[in-house]
Amino acid sequence: MKKLIIYMFLSAGLCSCSIYRTYKRPDMPVVDSLYRHTTTLEDSATLAQLSWQELFSDPNLQKLIETGLANNSDLNIARLRVQEAEALLKSSRLSYLPSLSLNPQGTVSAPEKGNTTKTYDLAAAANWEIDIFGRITNAKRGAKAALEQSQAYRQAVQTQLIATIANNYYMLLMLDEQLDISRRTAETWSENLRVMKALKKAGQTTELAVSQTEASKLSVEASLHSLERQISEMENSLSALLGMAPQTIVRSTLKDQVFPETLSTGIPLQLLQRRPDVRQSEAELAVAFYATNEARSAFYPSITLSGSAGWTNAAGAAITNPGQWLFTAVGSLVQPLFNKGQNVANLKVAKAQQEEALYAFRQCLLDAGTEVNNALIQWQSARQCLQLDRQQITSLQSAVRSSELLMRHSSQNYLEVITARQTLLQAELNAVSDRFDEIQGVINLYHALGGGY
Repeated sequence: MKKLIIYMFLSAGLCSCSIYRTYKRPDMPVVDSLYRHTTTLEDSATLAQLSWQELFSDPNLQKLIETGLANNSDLNIARLRVQEAEALLKSSRLSYLPSLSLNPQGTVSAPEKGNTTKTYDLAAAANWEIDIFGRITNAKRGAKAALEQSQAYRQAVQTQLIATIANNYYMLLMLDEQLDISRRTAETWSENLRVMKALKKAGQTTELAVSQTEASKLSVEASLHSLERQISEMENSLSALLGMAPQTIVRSTLKDQVFPETLSTGIPLQLLQRRPDVRQSEAELAVAFYATNEARSAFYPSITLSGSAGWTNAAGAAITNPGQWLFTAVGSLVQPLFNKGQNVANLKVAKAQQEEALYAFRQCLLDAGTEVNNALIQWQSARQCLQLDRQQITSLQSAVRSSELLMRHSSQNYLEVITARQTLLQAELNAVSDRFDEIQGVINLYHALGGGY
């Protein structure tokens, strides 16, 4: 019998080795092929290594980001989740200590014919679970991974917040620039309308040319109201993001913004260390790993030591009894045999959740690589378009001047002048939009590489 018991314990001990394993990152064959453009991998130094103060050098934007970091509701909630996880980890660490409880009891009995007796017990009890099969250890490791997950989530929220504030700020600058171009264009059309009316009085042009000029002027003025509305809405949205009431946002101009001329993404493996959402996903995988270990430990015995000590007046004696000390000590071993399949079901659920977390981690890596590639392409494409826009604007400015001179000194139709000016206006607006796309590409790449923290 003794040999059988020893054999059972040895078997349980050997089988329980797996429940003490610590989490190790699984092999990720997709990591080395995350980037499509290998020319960006020459240096391990990346855009993400810059602090947001270095990348966003505009003093007005820096003040807005600081305000957002202090007031944003989502970020403050994320900070509170970290505090919750820290408290749970502290609680799991204290699980190694015995639990203590005080259990005072007292009775009074008064027979119809007899003396009143009073008895009391002042006892303290202690219970201590010996963590032989890793239940408490895995719970503590899982709580630690959950804390890392909460910290990564807070960093992800902070990174997203910085990127969103910067994106909205530069969008405001873009709208300001487009509004300025539209206003200058509207003033030009007003002057042209005045000239066309004077030419009509002199018999040098027709009513049709005057009407076309006035229609173009009104079209530009209508776009001014649309841009002003968009600016107001963007200011309101940014104010809410900063945790402030709607107000005017103090800002500079789009032309004053300076960014790096070359961008490096670094090696793909850095996404595992830099991107907080990737670290959060991996922490979720670690939590699921330890939850599986904890579910396995439910199949092994649990050993608990318990005891109590206290003072009693020797129950049943009169109150004058001097009393005596009480001591008890008990050791118990509980080996689960049949629990209606609950332990088996819990283990299956834990394994399935671990597999889900593994797939989610792999997909998170793929999404990270996609975001990096898209942001890099956006930045490169916007820079190329911006160069073409500048050349186009120069050519169109020359075309407008030539068409105006031809109209005033020849019989050229004024429709060609209108067409040239409208094309120039659209080209100038496109140039501003492409400049914003270039800046947005920098922001998106910075965010995709896990910068901002």
